[in-house]
Amino acid sequence: MEIFGIGPLELIFIFLIALIVLGPSDMVKAGRTIGKFLRQLVTSPTWRTFTRASSDLRHLPNKLIRDAGLEEDIKDIKQAVKQATPPDLGFDINQWQKDLSPWTTPPQTIGTPPTPPASSDPADASTESPVEEG
Repeated sequence: MEIFGIGPLELIFIFLIALIVLGPSDMVKAGRTIGKFLRQLVTSPTWRTFTRASSDLRHLPNKLIRDAGLEEDIKDIKQAVKQATPPDLGFDINQWQKDLSPWTTPPQTIGTPPTPPASSDPADASTESPVEEG
């Protein structure tokens, strides 16, 4: 349950801060003042107009659908979508996951990769590419 977008834990936190800042006696006065203000606000004609407009806006799409006679069309579309859904979609997804697994999983390495042995043979040195100086 939320009041003005404030959850129960936030509300408790606000009350604790108010108790620390105002103290017990001033907190009672502040509570009465806030209560009177909220009662006047809720019983005012402006608040009734605001809540009526808010309700009208929330229900406007449904009202427009009813007025245009689109309810049956929407039911038909939902039924067609339900029938068009393939029943074995899970199998295709599993196959795709198997096909993509080499690309999506990190390689399994144990220790460090082996390094080629360093040879002291001068013939191996000749296979190196010469560095061009420019």
